[in-house]
Amino acid sequence: MPLLSKVAHEGYPFILGSLFVTVALAFLLYWIRRSGTHQFVFSLLVFITCASLLITLFMPYFFRDPERVTPQGEGLFVAPADGKVILIKDVYEKEYLDSDVKEISIFMSPLNVHVNRAPCNGQVIAVQHKAGKFLAAYKDDASMKNEHIDMVLDSKQGKVLVRQVAGFIARRAVCRVKPGDTLKRGERYGMIKFSSRLDVYLPKDAKIMVKPGDKVKAGETVIARQNK
Repeated sequence: MPLLSKVAHEGYPFILGSLFVTVALAFLLYWIRRSGTHQFVFSLLVFITCASLLITLFMPYFFRDPERVTPQGEGLFVAPADGKVILIKDVYEKEYLDSDVKEISIFMSPLNVHVNRAPCNGQVIAVQHKAGKFLAAYKDDASMKNEHIDMVLDSKQGKVLVRQVAGFIARRAVCRVKPGDTLKRGERYGMIKFSSRLDVYLPKDAKIMVKPGDKVKAGETVIARQNK
């Protein structure tokens, strides 16, 4: 498969932008060397150019979008994000679900894949962006205080809320779907740029299959099961 097909399309502006800056710095470096500019200025520009090159090489890795094999079976919920489980708790979600639910929070580091996937089959019935702060994403109150995008799925297992939470570095979440769209379990639906957090609210009777500290993969790791 061609390399670019493994990169999320949201990453193209960052990849091309960093490449342009690196090439421009390289030409400037060549011109300064030929003009006989002071050694300190030349050395500083070499450092900046090398740093820009490293960022350019990192961008395709950060925005990688690998294929995943999604488990099949009734009543399964898969991880909507790559990362580490940092929170599992029972809560009452009053805004969209109006019921007692189970919340699972996943923290994504800069090294994780940042493409988000649907935890189950369902129809999108709500998508809402909410402005807010940019606290560190691992903090307990970041889920409600930080800028975030809520997506609600109407599934056979009940309504499921998935919340993409911006963080201290991550200032931009992308949700590609709208109300009325249908998603399959493990299907890509968005991403959060430059690490952050994703919260998923599942029906109260779902049996949680992970624990805090577990590493999960979007679309592959079964995080809960519901037997009806």
